[in-house]
Amino acid sequence: MSRKEVQKMQLWRNEMNEEFAKEILGWKYAKPYDFYNNDVTEERLREMLDGSYSVLVDDNGKLIGFFCTGFSAQVPIGIEVGAYDGDGIDIGLGMKPELTGRGHGSSFFSRILELVGEKKNELPLRLTVAAFNERAIRLYEKLGFEKESEFSTSSTKFITMVQEER
Repeated sequence: MSRKEVQKMQLWRNEMNEEFAKEILGWKYAKPYDFYNNDVTEERLREMLDGSYSVLVDDNGKLIGFFCTGFSAQVPIGIEVGAYDGDGIDIGLGMKPELTGRGHGSSFFSRILELVGEKKNELPLRLTVAAFNERAIRLYEKLGFEKESEFSTSSTKFITMVQEER
């Protein structure tokens, strides 16, 4: 799929279902993004089917990516260190591996922001990104997010970013 095709295509929100969840959990990203790889487990399936996840599909119903809000979008150690104190709507997201790094991120994430913004909530939007993911950080900054805090696990440094104005 070319960049022009993705920019022209409409992205539609669908409910997460077991078929989509299993496909997403089977996605494999190239290094260093393999950090985001998962396995299909009962625990991960339950989480993805808890109502906090949605998928984005194209006009043909083909899965393009997903997003989640709330607790599912938070990194557990971040909760422990207070990274999510204060009001905000937490957003997590993922795009199909073969579409990443090809200029599709802006249209994909803009659509997610549009859908999350439909709730007409005045709370700031917040997301958490691995610090090594510089291309995602550039995209988020381009769309009005600013770095707010940092925290680390034993192996990964994370950054929370906030979009105050919408």
